Amino acid sequence: MTSAKGRPLLALILGQIGLHSCMAGVRMAAPLQALKQGHSEWAIGVLMALFALAPIALALPAGRMADRHGYHRPLYLAVALSLAGGVTAALTSHYAAMCMAALLTGAGANVGLITIQRTAGHMAADGTERMRVFSWLGLAPALSNVVGPVTAGALIDLAGFRAAFAVLMLMPLAALVSARTVPVESRAAAMVAATGPRSSWDLLRIASLRQLLLVNWLLSACWDVHSFVLPILGHERGLSASAIGAILGLFAASVAGVRFVIPLIAERLRESQVLVGAMLAVAAIFAVYPLVHSAWPMALCAALLGLALGSVQPMVMSTLHHITPRDRHGEAIALRSMALNLSSTVMPLLFGVAGAAIGAASLFWMMGAGVGAGSLQARRLAGVAPDGG
Repeated sequence: MTSAKGRPLLALILGQIGLHSCMAGVRMAAPLQALKQGHSEWAIGVLMALFALAPIALALPAGRMADRHGYHRPLYLAVALSLAGGVTAALTSHYAAMCMAALLTGAGANVGLITIQRTAGHMAADGTERMRVFSWLGLAPALSNVVGPVTAGALIDLAGFRAAFAVLMLMPLAALVSARTVPVESRAAAMVAATGPRSSWDLLRIASLRQLLLVNWLLSACWDVHSFVLPILGHERGLSASAIGAILGLFAASVAGVRFVIPLIAERLRESQVLVGAMLAVAAIFAVYPLVHSAWPMALCAALLGLALGSVQPMVMSTLHHITPRDRHGEAIALRSMALNLSSTVMPLLFGVAGAAIGAASLFWMMGAGVGAGSLQARRLAGVAPDGG
């Protein structure tokens, strides 16, 4: 990628790190503060759910705003929401304030994500370049999930919760500083998206988009079921907390590692082939995972799973930009965001019910069968012609 595009892409990455780090830090610190105050587990569950509630509600307006106004105006809104959430948490430790902070920082991170992903897709000239762009951009959440919680935890121990929230609320300002290097969209391009109200059902009439959203949901659910089941399996097999943590860490490292590799070999890849391969690999790994009983084989399964699932997001985002109209990319990204946030809210509850009924290990086999069958949908994405993208 040329330096003319490299600097704006770096700005997008820094912007997402700033917004997501704030949210991730608040998501770790707010429940801890609520627990310290003696609130119940139910209250903590409500608090955690609020981080996903606002993204579900605001995704479509955010996507349409990005289509209409380009990058900068919705980014300013994202920063304002995140900053307001951090200020709210820093000013008072009341439970209601923590709930408001969860809503605001969750909303800010998601508005920023939709805006940043739309802008990143428009930077790329073709599918190969989009894969590279979204691979680099996919590193931002992984880094953010380290920066935010680690910073919050260290500051809580050193100076207390209020100081932690005060520092977290400054992180979104990185998005404002870096935004200067992102080109402003021409008024003509923005006006294409301002032709009048349109229903999102129009987008869902695109068969390839429906297939892509189904594939993405299946793979996202596999990510969620791994996060849910691994600690249970590890505990059943007598693994220590540090061993379970190391396995999860290796999974995260594999996700990041494959996203470093994809830009180097992007010209040899086709999105649909990678998606099919990832789904079949996940199905095979989930078939084996419950059968292993010691830390090293489980770590190997986690690493392979991380490689498979880590390759998905760049392919999904590249394909989404290929199959949807250019002036509605923000709205299409918003539909994807709504589906994933809703899934991440509901699926853990379903996993808990199903796990109690059929056993945690059986969840792996059930999801493996589902994702293996879903690979047929991914095959149908091969050779899809763009619908205006």
